[in-house]
Amino acid sequence: MTDNRLVLHTNLRDQVFADEHDAVADFSFNSTVASVFDDMVSRSVPFYGEMQRMVCELARDFAQPQSKLYDIGCSTATTLLTLDHIVDNHVDFVGIDNAPEMLKKAAEKIEESGTNRSIDLVTADVHRGFTIDNASVVTMLLTLQFVRPLFRERVMKTIYDGLNDDGCLLLIEKLTSEDTTFNRLFIDHYYEFKRRNGYSSIEISKKREALENVLIPYRLEENIQLLREAGFKSTEVFFRWYNFCGIVAIK
Repeated sequence: MTDNRLVLHTNLRDQVFADEHDAVADFSFNSTVASVFDDMVSRSVPFYGEMQRMVCELARDFAQPQSKLYDIGCSTATTLLTLDHIVDNHVDFVGIDNAPEMLKKAAEKIEESGTNRSIDLVTADVHRGFTIDNASVVTMLLTLQFVRPLFRERVMKTIYDGLNDDGCLLLIEKLTSEDTTFNRLFIDHYYEFKRRNGYSSIEISKKREALENVLIPYRLEENIQLLREAGFKSTEVFFRWYNFCGIVAIK
């Protein structure tokens, strides 16, 4: 496999929730978050590098020349730039995000990378509709959980309709469990992971409060059902760590 080192800008440390006196508002991908997002995600998502490696390997398996690869919720283009070294150069990339500040950071990283691949960055709110066409691969990493549940069926149908036959969706999500014991244990171990990566109890608590009405996780079974109802013929879990899960679905 070719080099898949993550293109992360982690020179600025995530301290968004470090001040215990700041009022807590709903989490948003604003300029403050965008400036430290790469550090935030690398310290907040368990096995982030391994997730990216697995997504890239599977994307390479399904990507077809003269087709497109979409990353929905592309944030700062880490996935797209990692894929750039792995996927056939005749696959055009499209990154979709609803946060202008995140796309600004993405554009900077793409420019610095010196890639000669076609990479389009599109500002779009998936709640209001978006376009997928001639896609052999769609990636959606830790994004569907931010889509309001009322709209998730429509979003999944849009992705399915825009995929070519035998194309794939690579989905990574946080999960909840209907079993309260497992739910509590998994969340406790996740917070332990964040503490090991330097986050204080104040930061963990404030971010949890900020995300409470913004990030709404589904159970694994609910995500699988969503995919099947959209029309995907085959689904499989390819990654699992407590309450984080990766699913591949084939049209």
